[in-house]
Amino acid sequence: MAENGARRIRLGMVGGGTGAFIGYVHRIAARIDGDFDLVAGALSSRPEVARESGKNLGLAEDRIYTSYEEMAKAEAARPDGIEAVSIVTPNHMHFGPAKAFLEAGIHVICDKPITSTLEDARRLAEIKPKNGAKFLLTHNYTGYPLIRQAREMVASGALGKIRVVQAEYPQDWLTEATDDDNKQAAWRTDPAKSGVGGAIGDIGTHAYNLARFVTGLKTEAVSADLTAFVPGRQLDDNVHIMLRFEGGAKGMLWASQVAVGCENGLQLRVYGDKGGIEWRQDNPNYMWFTEFGRPKQLLTRGGSISVPAAASMNVRIPSGHPEGYLEAFATLYSQFAAVIRGEGAEYEGLLPSLADGVEGMEFIVASVKSSQNDSKWTKLSEV
Repeated sequence: MAENGARRIRLGMVGGGTGAFIGYVHRIAARIDGDFDLVAGALSSRPEVARESGKNLGLAEDRIYTSYEEMAKAEAARPDGIEAVSIVTPNHMHFGPAKAFLEAGIHVICDKPITSTLEDARRLAEIKPKNGAKFLLTHNYTGYPLIRQAREMVASGALGKIRVVQAEYPQDWLTEATDDDNKQAAWRTDPAKSGVGGAIGDIGTHAYNLARFVTGLKTEAVSADLTAFVPGRQLDDNVHIMLRFEGGAKGMLWASQVAVGCENGLQLRVYGDKGGIEWRQDNPNYMWFTEFGRPKQLLTRGGSISVPAAASMNVRIPSGHPEGYLEAFATLYSQFAAVIRGEGAEYEGLLPSLADGVEGMEFIVASVKSSQNDSKWTKLSEV
């Protein structure tokens, strides 16, 4: 981490201007461990907002841009140009900036889902980045220490052969129709900006990625029922999906933005023939582990029952002091910084990649097709 003397990486940002939630989160995550300096930005597609947002963040006037194209060209030409860029725009504006910066030899940190269409995701995967530029997809929940521990426990055989995977992510903030002034809701419910998936793209992909990250199971097919409960809504706000994994394991995924009383209820349960684990994002420093025929064990972040994945490389503060959402986000940023510096070979398999982004889009498209065909089982390999 930069606080230990490593050089800070010059960072730019596309999107994330005044009033943008996820841009604010990314900026905090980039600062927590001192690995990045934000020095440039094309913070809005509206020139006046871009300029004002850049001034508010203290960016130099000549590094406040009104388009990502201008920014990629100018920064690539500067001897002190940005080395990495965070893309925190609505989904339909991921592909263009990601392509431009990868082709300019600038590392890309992109919010999920990777793009708004599967075609664009695959096109992005075909790009040969200049100077070996790398790509990070910010599925931030994979940065939690106990999620890293759960992954190692599954891989070590502590749960035995995996049989059942249950992932869910309920919220309630879209329970009613929203007005046009709600920018966060407006683009997420607009197919032109969000893509073919609503709740499935916004939060369902997080639950899916978490299940895949922890279990390592490859998905064969999905049977999905996507619903828009709010009258007039064009995209799904509730999703029920059955999953078939290679090797015989089965799964279920529920994602909803109309589950009244649920704020951010991401949770994962994994059961094998020897044991099971249960984890909730709203209490992320604790995880239940049960070996068949034995009492439940409460595992804690950095506690006495631990493995390297939940130890020092992913933990900043002593046991009993909670780490959460922002710190998990920061873990991805910090470990990607190490990869950029050529020091983080051990992290590359842990960091969500472009390939993960393409699979996430395959999951969305397969689920939408399944739902349109009366929940017919649909293979990811055939979309």
